[in-house]
Amino acid sequence: MTSEQFETIVVERPEPAIARIVMNRPEVRNAQNLQMTYDLNAAFDQAVQDDAVKVIILAGNGPHFSAGHDLRPGAKNQAGVDFPPVGNWGGFNEPNAHGRFAREQEIYLQITRRWRNLAKPTIAEVHGKCIAGGLMLAWACDLIVASHDAEFCDPVVTMGVCGVEWFVHPWELGARKAKEMLFTADIWSADEAHRLGMVNHVVPRGDLSSFTLALARRIAAKPAFALKLSKEAVNRSIDIMGQPAAVDQAFALHQLCHAHNLQEFGMVVDPAGLHPSVKKTANVK
Repeated sequence: MTSEQFETIVVERPEPAIARIVMNRPEVRNAQNLQMTYDLNAAFDQAVQDDAVKVIILAGNGPHFSAGHDLRPGAKNQAGVDFPPVGNWGGFNEPNAHGRFAREQEIYLQITRRWRNLAKPTIAEVHGKCIAGGLMLAWACDLIVASHDAEFCDPVVTMGVCGVEWFVHPWELGARKAKEMLFTADIWSADEAHRLGMVNHVVPRGDLSSFTLALARRIAAKPAFALKLSKEAVNRSIDIMGQPAAVDQAFALHQLCHAHNLQEFGMVVDPAGLHPSVKKTANVK
């Protein structure tokens, strides 16, 4: 098995037709900072452009898949400045709502939609915590395999915002369960996620990687073009049902929540719902 090291991820090739992208910030539970966002994007692009690769696995090193977005400011934290933009919005240096909208368009909405539309099948290999931005990563993938200890949560309503930016909760859970997840901010088990159809398989933790690899192997045995067009057919069917427009309008409401919180609390989220480690840096979001 070969591997390639980025700053925040490791790309493995367990087999010639399978790329395994592993988030590698275990010390912060694989919280996704800007560096990881663009490392992931580069690794996904490489896998898509490599004709030998037919399936892409997304996994996490350490005890958890991903604790979400890392809201603490880092050395490179300016979208469109520290990293070349991949979206088409611009305006990253504009003041107030303009700049915030531009930043979140780029690093949360457009880039997640880009990953959802990758031409090759993707599988999220989820263990431990999968929270908020971690959910966005898993939901961007075509299939989700979870270990029995996996837990899923979108606690963003506790921060005064109407859910994460990639707002596909109704599509993943159905309308009533989507509302329950958002209203309660409860942690949901892998078994419950499987029962609702959000997760494809639940397996013992020790079998997670081998099971996911075996699933990827079965998929990789199929013709590459047929796999691409099957994914395209399903994604376009969902698009015709209105998902892109629904996600876009939810994103606009997300920005309205930020504007309200800024007036109410002087920061773009309600500090009552923040972990103490990020309360002083919430405006970086």
